[in-house]
Amino acid sequence: LYDKGLNIIGVPKTIDNDLSATDFTFGFQTAVQTVTEAIDKLVTTASSHNRIFIMEVMGRDAGWIALHSAVAGGADVCIIPEMPYNIEKITEKINSRYNKGKGFCIIVIAEGAYSTTCGKIGEISKEIGYNNFKLGGVGNILMNELKDAGVEHDIRVSVLGHIQRGGTPIAYDRILASEFGVKAFELVLEGKFGQMVAYRHPEIISVSFAEAIREPHLVKPKSRLVKTAKGLGIEFGN
Repeated sequence: LYDKGLNIIGVPKTIDNDLSATDFTFGFQTAVQTVTEAIDKLVTTASSHNRIFIMEVMGRDAGWIALHSAVAGGADVCIIPEMPYNIEKITEKINSRYNKGKGFCIIVIAEGAYSTTCGKIGEISKEIGYNNFKLGGVGNILMNELKDAGVEHDIRVSVLGHIQRGGTPIAYDRILASEFGVKAFELVLEGKFGQMVAYRHPEIISVSFAEAIREPHLVKPKSRLVKTAKGLGIEFGN
């Protein structure tokens, strides 16, 4: 639309945090907080009933929500699109938990995750105007895979769905969105259209639309947070 002559300025609002031109997008931290609180609640039931809980969260191509919430919530397994999982490694992690007397397990899985033997789970959308492959059901697929692999413990699946996208923003997102908003108006006053506001610590800057969408921001298997998660004993199954 900008190329066609409309004066447009962008701000990076997506809970997936999948834009590489900015350190963070607003909405992401609030979504992570929502998922983390849900994990905290699942731990109560999981521990009292000796269950395995699979929490399916959003993340079509980027596993940032799953990764951050798994670390924050103390999950035992984190499965993300960037790292296809091997069901045997997930099973080994579960068995080690129960063998050590820790009679429950929390698994966080992004909706776009898939195994080394099966592609992404979903269906072609029949909704007019919605062309994305409609994801969903990976949590139940994982549950069935675990049962087929011989896991006899009680398993439950919880899907947060669009609850992750709403509610009251946490303070971080309110401040970040405010900074983006002010910067956007500064760009308007300067006549600098065709730009997206971005956060690159510690500055709020702007980048061209071309740069903004050039490369998606995906989790790298050797990234610092993945190493931190593995140091905490979180299994990725890859």
